[in-house]
Amino acid sequence: MSVHSIFDCIIVGSGPAGYSAAIYTARADLKLILYVGPEPGGQLTTTTEVDNYPGYPQGVSGPQLMEDFKKQAERFGALIKEQTIMSVEFSGKKGGVHKLYTENQEQIQTKGVIIATGASAKYLGLESEERLKGAGVSTCATCDGFFYKGKVVAVIGGGDTALEEAMYLSKLCSKVYLLVRKGQFKASKAMQHRAERISNLEIHFHHEVKEVLGEKFVEAIRVINNQNQQEKTLPVDGLFLAIGHHPNTDVFKRQITLDSSGYIITEKASTKTNIPGVFAAGDVQDSIYRQAITSAGSGCMAALDLERYLLGIN
Repeated sequence: MSVHSIFDCIIVGSGPAGYSAAIYTARADLKLILYVGPEPGGQLTTTTEVDNYPGYPQGVSGPQLMEDFKKQAERFGALIKEQTIMSVEFSGKKGGVHKLYTENQEQIQTKGVIIATGASAKYLGLESEERLKGAGVSTCATCDGFFYKGKVVAVIGGGDTALEEAMYLSKLCSKVYLLVRKGQFKASKAMQHRAERISNLEIHFHHEVKEVLGEKFVEAIRVINNQNQQEKTLPVDGLFLAIGHHPNTDVFKRQITLDSSGYIITEKASTKTNIPGVFAAGDVQDSIYRQAITSAGSGCMAALDLERYLLGIN
């Protein structure tokens, strides 16, 4: 096992939060490495068009946006490695040295860590769904709803997030189907009452998607009533999944404080975790906003918090 010299900062993850943190730490002349992890670029790499990120008036593809982030970080001297951190040993004291281990069994020692591993959207596990990701299958109405103005879409889920997505889309789309696997919502009563008053929102309880239909783009979904086993086809232009996210924190379990859903808990108005010198940014600590721009902003915050920590300011 090879051991490197002690770095100032190791960034784990390569979405908007990770790359923004790399840009700021590199510009501060910190000695750093960013490890891209198993999903280089994060969730945005599954998004065909990003139309709401400032600075791109004509829009930009998700992969291209992440490539631009990467190039900017490299321009300032950030070292980026296409490897995954497999395990960690965090020091429990201020000024301590943290140890991280790569898939190649390298031990990396660092004074500071920024965790930006993001969260992965939960999918149904259908082959047809996987094939049409980014071509009509989406997990973010705020990100992609604009492209379905005047069209027909379906939303899957029964919690608050699903109803929020459905209500948002109902303002843009001619019709929205809301498919709920069970016979009732998990969402709050207030959200249910709001949803029931929307005229172009059609709710189907006890329904599940069996197949997403379409060659290059989503054209319809085949659904089944799980009570009577009757199947039908609903013509739709888009399918939005709102069945939850899984924060990518498995590597850090038992090392850092997580909430009941597995998200990293950070101090209010900062990116500090319960471990001195370890910071978290992006969707790995944000279960609410989950936008590229908020992730990028928190990556900047984490870099500034880490720099102040190294200077002994906090």
